[in-house]
Amino acid sequence: MTVKDYQAALAFIHGRTKFKKSPQLDRMRLFAAELGHPERKFKTIHVTGTNGKGSVTAFLRELFLKQGLHVGTYTSPFIIRFNDRITFDGQMISDQELVELVNQVQPVVSELDQRLENHGGGPTEFEIITAIMFLYFAKKQPDITIIEVGIGGKFDSTNIIDPLVSVITTVAHDHAKLLGDTLTEIATHKAGIIKNQRPVVLGEIPPAALTVICQQAKAKAAPIYQLNQDFTVTVKPAATWGEAIYYQGLDQHLKNLHVSLLGSFQPANAAVALTAFLLAAKQMQLNWQVGAVQQALAQTKWPGRFEPINQHPLVVLDGAHNLAAFQELRQTLQTYFKGVKVYAITAILADKQPQAMIAELLKVPQLELTLTSFAAPRPLAAEQQLAAASRTTYCPDWRQALVQTIQRMSADDLLLFCGSLYFISDVRHYFVD
Repeated sequence: MTVKDYQAALAFIHGRTKFKKSPQLDRMRLFAAELGHPERKFKTIHVTGTNGKGSVTAFLRELFLKQGLHVGTYTSPFIIRFNDRITFDGQMISDQELVELVNQVQPVVSELDQRLENHGGGPTEFEIITAIMFLYFAKKQPDITIIEVGIGGKFDSTNIIDPLVSVITTVAHDHAKLLGDTLTEIATHKAGIIKNQRPVVLGEIPPAALTVICQQAKAKAAPIYQLNQDFTVTVKPAATWGEAIYYQGLDQHLKNLHVSLLGSFQPANAAVALTAFLLAAKQMQLNWQVGAVQQALAQTKWPGRFEPINQHPLVVLDGAHNLAAFQELRQTLQTYFKGVKVYAITAILADKQPQAMIAELLKVPQLELTLTSFAAPRPLAAEQQLAAASRTTYCPDWRQALVQTIQRMSADDLLLFCGSLYFISDVRHYFVD
C-alpha cells in the first residue's frame, strides 16, 4: 500500500511499536541488509551521552559546514517538526523526500513483519526512522554525517555503523527502565558504540562510568581522548552572550574562540566537538582553517538549549530533562544571572527524578517555580503533590501559567521554561510560530 502524503507517512512511522521486549541489533542489521546496507555508503561520527549530545552534534555540524563540506545530521527528539531529525547542510528533509523514503521501506517492513512474526515482530518506529535516515544520506552523499544515538548506545538502532570517531559526552542517570539504575550499567550501554581501533572522545565522565568505558576501549584497541587529560578547555569571561574559550589538545592551541551557546557545560561540549572534528579531519585528510573553526563555534545555534526567544523580559527555553541537566542549569543561573529574579515554569515526566530536580532548581535563591502540564507522550510527574515545596505553585495549563507569570514580572527578570524537550517543543511553537 503506497503512502500518498506527508501525514500518511508520519502515521505509518508513528503507528509502529516503540520498543521490543528484548533489545538487540539483529533485526536492524537484517533490515539494513534488505535495503542494501545504505549505512555503509557515507562517513559518520557517532555521538552518545546522557546530556550534551545535541549541542555536540550542533557544534560538529557547524565545524564541518564552515570548512565547506556537505554535512548530514540525525538527532532526536525534534524541537520544531519531525523532519528536523534528519538534516542535510542544515536543511531538514523535505516532506516529499520523506514520503518517497517511507514508500521505499514499507514493502521491506511488511516482509520483515511476516518473516519475524514468531521472533518479536518487524522493525520498530525508531528503526524505521533510522533506516530512512540511512537511505537519505546514501542518496545525498554528505562528506560527513553526525549521527546521534536515540537511547543508550549498545542496542540503539544507529549502532550498526562503523564511524570515523565515537563520542561519549556525559554519563548520568536517565532512562532507568531501559538502561539501568547505576552509572556502571548506563556506561555499559554508552560504551557499546566504541568500535575496533576507532578513536573515542570522552567528555566529563564520573569515575565508575569511566572504568567501564576504558575497559571496553581497551578490548577494542580504541584510542581514548579524554577531557582534562588529552585535551583541555579554559573559559574566560565573555562580554556578549556565550563563552570565550581557549582550546588545547591534539597538538593544537586555539585561542580567541567564542562559543555562542550559553551554559556552564557548553565550553566542555565545544571542546569535545572540536576534538572529534580534529580526529575526523585527520582521517579525511581535510586541510582545515582556523578562521572557519572560530566562525563555526561563534555561530552554532541549537533550539531549546538555553535558547533566548524574547528580550525584555528575557525568556529562555532549556531542554534540561534529568537531574544532571538540572544541576548544570542551576549552575548556569547562579553563574550568569546572579541577583536576577528568575521565574521558572516546568513540566517533568514521571519516569525522571522530579523531586530531586525541583530541589535542585530551588537552590537558586531568587527563583520562583510554577509546575505545570502539557500534552506529554508519557505520564507526567504528579505536579500538584510536588508543588508543596516552598516558592512553588501549580497551574494545570502552562499557557495560563505564562500569562500569570508575565503579569508579575519586570523587564529585568528572567522567565525560564524547562523540564522536558517535548514541553520545550510545545512552548517554542507558541512563541516562534
